[in-house]
Amino acid sequence: MAKTKITITIDIGILKKLDALVHRKVFHNRNQAIQEVLEEKLPQMRENRLARECNKLDAKFEKTLAEVGILLESSEWPEYLEVKSCEPI
Repeated sequence: MAKTKITITIDIGILKKLDALVHRKVFHNRNQAIQEVLEEKLPQMRENRLARECNKLDAKFEKTLAEVGILLESSEWPEYLEVKSCEPI
């Protein structure tokens, strides 16, 4: 994976906590710590956004929409064949 160098400004209290983790060998260095924290946090943020967007949906409307879609598509579904035995064919 390609990497690039950046410069950040960080609260001194957070930096002290970060350095303590590096000192305790939780991370090899600040770079590794920051990268791992971002790799964990970014997907969580995406999932939280999806949850927020889903909460905006009108459940009653979505259910009606799904039911109408199923009714319209059901005529295109193949006929269900009941299997009376689980023996291989």
